[in-house]
Amino acid sequence: MNAQLRAIATALAAAALFGAATPVAKLLLGSASPFMVAGLFYMGSGAGLGFGIALRAFRMRGETTSKDRMKAAEIPWLLGAIAAGGVAGPALLMLGLSSTPAATTSLLLNLEGVLTALIAWVVFRENVDAQVFLGMVSIVAGGVILSWQGPGEAGIPVGAILIAGACFCWAIDNNLTRKVATNDAMVIACAKGLVAGPVNLAIAFAMGSSPPGLATIGEAMLTGLAGYGISLVLFVVALRDLGTARTGAYFSVAPLFGVAVSFALWPQLPAVSFWIAASLMALGVWLHVRERHEHEHPHEMLEHTHRHRHDEHHQHSHDFPYSDDAPHTHPHVHLPITHSHAHFPDIHHRHRH
Repeated sequence: MNAQLRAIATALAAAALFGAATPVAKLLLGSASPFMVAGLFYMGSGAGLGFGIALRAFRMRGETTSKDRMKAAEIPWLLGAIAAGGVAGPALLMLGLSSTPAATTSLLLNLEGVLTALIAWVVFRENVDAQVFLGMVSIVAGGVILSWQGPGEAGIPVGAILIAGACFCWAIDNNLTRKVATNDAMVIACAKGLVAGPVNLAIAFAMGSSPPGLATIGEAMLTGLAGYGISLVLFVVALRDLGTARTGAYFSVAPLFGVAVSFALWPQLPAVSFWIAASLMALGVWLHVRERHEHEHPHEMLEHTHRHRHDEHHQHSHDFPYSDDAPHTHPHVHLPITHSHAHFPDIHHRHRH
C-alpha cells in the first residue's frame, strides 16, 4: 500500500471509530448525565493513551530526547484545540444527544467535515480543486439525504443546534491541531483527554450528577479510548499526509458507521435513502482518492520533527546509526528546493497557489 492509500485508510479508520462511539454514547446517557459521559469518554482516552505512552517509553528505554518535545510556540495551538474540541465540543454533543435520536445525531455530525474544510480553505488558505470540492458536496449530499425526515414542525430543534455547535467546535479543533500535527500524535490526544476529562467531570459534579456504576464507567472509558483517543491519534497522523480539508472530508463518512451501529443496536431494515446516501458518500470518497494535484512548487528551509522515511524530501545525514529502510523520528532540516510531483497539502506542502 502506497503512502496516499495508507493515509486515506488511516483517516477512514478514525472516522469509523468516532462514528461508532455516537450511538454507544446514546445508550450510556440512560445511566449518566451528558457531562459525565463526556468526562468519562475523555478520561478513558487520556488514561488509556497515557498507559500506552508509558509502555512505549519503557520499550524505548530513553531513546526519545528533549529535542522531540513540542515547541513552546506550538503550545497555544494545542491549548486552543483542547478548549474547543476537548471541552466545548463534547459537552455540546452530549447535551444535544439527550434530546436527539442517535441515528439523526450521527448524521448531523457530518457537518464537522464540512466546517473543517471551510475553515481550512478560507482561513488557512489550504488549496482546493474542483474534484475535491465535488467530492465534499457528494458526501454532504449523502448526509442530507440520511438526515432528512420530511416536513415537520417549524424551526430547528434545540438538540440539532447544540450538535451543530459541537461540530463547529471540532472543526476549529481540527484546524488548530494541524498546527501541531508533526508532534507525537499519542501525546496530543492524551493531553486532550487528561485536560478535557476532569473539566467535564467537574462540570457534571457541580451540576449535581452522581457517578454511575462501575460497569458503566468501564464501558464509557473503553468507548472513549477507542472513539475519542485512538480515533484522534489516527486523525492527527492522517493530517500530516493529507492536510486538514481532505482529512476532514474522509472523516465526514463517520455518520455511515454511526448509522450502521445504530441499526445493530436498534434493529430495523435500512430505508432506500440509506443506500442512496451511502452511494453518494462512496462517490465522494472515490473523487478524493483519484485526485492528482501536481505542479512545480518551491520548498523553503524548514526544521521540524516527525516520523519519516528517507524520500525525495528527506535526504539528510544522521549522527546515529540508521538503516535507510526504517521509519524513524528525530529533528531534521529541509533545505530549499524547487521541484514538481503529485502532492497533497501535507506538512511539507503548505504553499500558496
